[in-house]
Amino acid sequence: MESLEIPVKEVHIKIDNSISSSKERDTNLGHAKPIVLMSVLSSIHAGYFRISLSLCSQALLWKIMIAPDSPSMSHLRSNLPYMAFHLLWYLALATQVSLCFLYALKCVFFFDMVKEEFLHYIGVNYLYAPSISCLLLLQSAPMMEPDSILYQTLFWVFGIPVLSLNTKLYGQWFTTEKRFLSIMANPASQVSVIANLVAARGAAEMGWRECALCLFSLGMVHYLVIFVTLYQRLPGGNNFPTTLRPVFFLFFAAPATASLAWNSICGNFDTLAKMLFFLSLFIFISLVCRPTLFKKSMKRFNVAWWAYSFPLTFLALDSVQYAQEVKDQVASGLMLIFSSISVLIFLGVMLLTAANSSCLIRRDPVLGFATAPKDKQKSSPLNAT
Repeated sequence: MESLEIPVKEVHIKIDNSISSSKERDTNLGHAKPIVLMSVLSSIHAGYFRISLSLCSQALLWKIMIAPDSPSMSHLRSNLPYMAFHLLWYLALATQVSLCFLYALKCVFFFDMVKEEFLHYIGVNYLYAPSISCLLLLQSAPMMEPDSILYQTLFWVFGIPVLSLNTKLYGQWFTTEKRFLSIMANPASQVSVIANLVAARGAAEMGWRECALCLFSLGMVHYLVIFVTLYQRLPGGNNFPTTLRPVFFLFFAAPATASLAWNSICGNFDTLAKMLFFLSLFIFISLVCRPTLFKKSMKRFNVAWWAYSFPLTFLALDSVQYAQEVKDQVASGLMLIFSSISVLIFLGVMLLTAANSSCLIRRDPVLGFATAPKDKQKSSPLNAT
């Protein structure tokens, strides 16, 4: 009798352990968050404060334009400019606080990188930027008066870092052989001048005329020295990266800020203020007539593009003050042109930044600043400490 063999089929049971897999995903996400944060902290540098510089200077422009004695908004009866100013100021405040918080974390977790930036011939200049932004934010504040105790206290909190960096930076130009101005000078060196002039305007707004004159003279003397040094194309100018060429707009930002500061010190837009305004206007036209200078730097989005915005805003601020003093059609036309250009460039760079946000957090070869090739860096005296 034949035996019947019944085929046995193997049954495979798949157990889906959703609980364990979800735990693994949560663990991976938990590890990913610190990694992303560390990546952001290692990528950010003081040059990112160009963004808050533009926002804060734009808020100051809107505050001056909507003032009762300003001719720019006299024909408007709408509350829209006031709403736009308040929205812009709070956006500038949020941006400044966020950048300061991130940079403070970087000082804690990546102190060596901060120290390296402090010794970098370009990076050290942008360490003034947080103080400049805070001073501009204070001067444009809608809820504080210059004669209040809080205003004066905050002025010293934001102004002391400027004086400390002045002692370090200007002192080494006088005394340290490997870091003479003729070697270290680059267009970003003018950020230190702008810091002194913005602080001078803040002191003048509080009525501290002697303090304002001290800061103004310190800034203007060094501006003349830096301007002549860069004008002569000494060795420092040959080591400035192509990517950072938008920083050339600082050439007219410094005299424009000086004109604004002198207007606050004297109380009116006098001859010296007009001369500084015309100088900044001439340098602006000279740069605009040479678009090929910026062609290579515009090929790829970079945070340095924000350097187009705040110098134009300072020039627009001067044009508003000039129109208030002169009160003719030419002055009003200049005010309208530069205010419109400033707002349009600001909005354009903001939209480009939002569209290229993934490119912002990207560490450049050295300190987040685009620099010369490594072989040139090794042979350059600019990297000597």
